[in-house]
Amino acid sequence: MNAIKKYFPQLTPLQIEQFEQLQPLYSDWNQKINVISRKDIDNLYERHVLYSLAIAKLYKFLPGAEILDLGTGGGFPGIPLAIFFPETQFTLVDGTGKKIRVVGEIKTALQLTNVDAKHVRAEALKQPFDFVVSRAVTQLNQLITWSFRLLKKNQQHSIPNGLIALKGGHVYAEIKALPRKEYVEVDPISNFFEEEFFKEKYVIYVQG
Repeated sequence: MNAIKKYFPQLTPLQIEQFEQLQPLYSDWNQKINVISRKDIDNLYERHVLYSLAIAKLYKFLPGAEILDLGTGGGFPGIPLAIFFPETQFTLVDGTGKKIRVVGEIKTALQLTNVDAKHVRAEALKQPFDFVVSRAVTQLNQLITWSFRLLKKNQQHSIPNGLIALKGGHVYAEIKALPRKEYVEVDPISNFFEEEFFKEKYVIYVQG
């Protein structure tokens, strides 16, 4: 939790309180339903919360904007981003019902009125969004296939609507393999988070 405060000193008391509740909430739920790997639960703030907030270091979602977290799993990056951007609407979806159940319980416990958790597959979605965010769900070309058809035509941010993905590993090979020559930006997270975990981790923006 100290790292969250270090990198985001502008947090309100309510946001700090909500972030502090994440560890006991996820630890409790993880004993009932395994949504985070056992070895990662002790590193929740670094490997899940702070990792999710890398997006907030680079992009500012506007009040009233609608963001889709595709394949949210246990609620990442959607839950931390919803805490950080309380006036932005987040829809968190996953094809695994028990994970979305946990997301719904966390949302209720934190009183996050800007979160909608849905048990649905990406292919079944029809509602349009300003941005799609995702963390290591699948290859970029598949994420684009799922995401781009869901992007709003109207732009309200300083960058065009698109996909924002958290990824590690061979990201440049994935980018090179994209069928069309989409506009892509790659930001190494190690540029602004100094922890060892973030070496070879990236925020990737693909313009829709």
